Amino acid sequence: MRTRSAVLGSPIAHSLSPVLHLAAYERLGLRDWSYERFEVDEAALPGFVEGLGEEWAGLSLTMPLKRAVLPLLDEVSETAASVEAVNTVVFTEDGRRVGDNTDIPGIVEALREHGVEQVESAAILGAGATASSALAALSRVCTGEVVAYVRSEARAMEMKQWGERLDVDVRTASWSDAAAALEAPLVIATTPAGTTDDLARSVPERPGTLFDVLYEPWPTELAARWSMFGGAVVSGLDLLVHQAVLQVEQMTGRSPAPLNAMRAAGERALVER
Repeated sequence: MRTRSAVLGSPIAHSLSPVLHLAAYERLGLRDWSYERFEVDEAALPGFVEGLGEEWAGLSLTMPLKRAVLPLLDEVSETAASVEAVNTVVFTEDGRRVGDNTDIPGIVEALREHGVEQVESAAILGAGATASSALAALSRVCTGEVVAYVRSEARAMEMKQWGERLDVDVRTASWSDAAAALEAPLVIATTPAGTTDDLARSVPERPGTLFDVLYEPWPTELAARWSMFGGAVVSGLDLLVHQAVLQVEQMTGRSPAPLNAMRAAGERALVER
């Protein structure tokens, strides 16, 4: 019997997850494994999950399903519960559905790969769902204050609440002052494409590390300027690969997953696009 896994979300056509997971299966010799993508929104998710058979090993979840899946699970990891977001579901042999969040350790591992083990302070650009995962990762990396640059009081309140919940010292500032974020030793940009383009002209002469969660289009204007000034840049592809490595290991039970092969496959796919 073929073992199945897939990524779900809406929209989903752009997802690189099949490329990464299939590259891992090939390298691991899992020839009877498949990995697909399915367009599934919040309303369709319960029916989709209920209809899965015993051939299913796991699911990757992207927006808008990371919170919608919570009521459908039998168990949620401490990491996923900390941000109320699940991006990985593993189906156990006894039929239980176990949810985890590999985005958070994926951020930590991507930073570590670029030499960032610990920082005294950090800045986050944006306050969406990815920002809460970034905060959770910073709880493991940052020893001091995190400043979140946001567009509204409501978003500011959300980030302060996440900070309290995750035990991170969070201060908020207006997006109009976002250029000041670039002076931090670690800057995590969690905003949609184009949002940070105007900040590129404000990159300091000696920048620290920029983690831009985007991978398409790449490089962003901010990332390109950052590199030009000699700063270290971590990309969204770095995050995507590291979180996918953890997903592959959980779904297949095989470790370590082939990080380099998965990254190479992702880079090729982006070039072909």
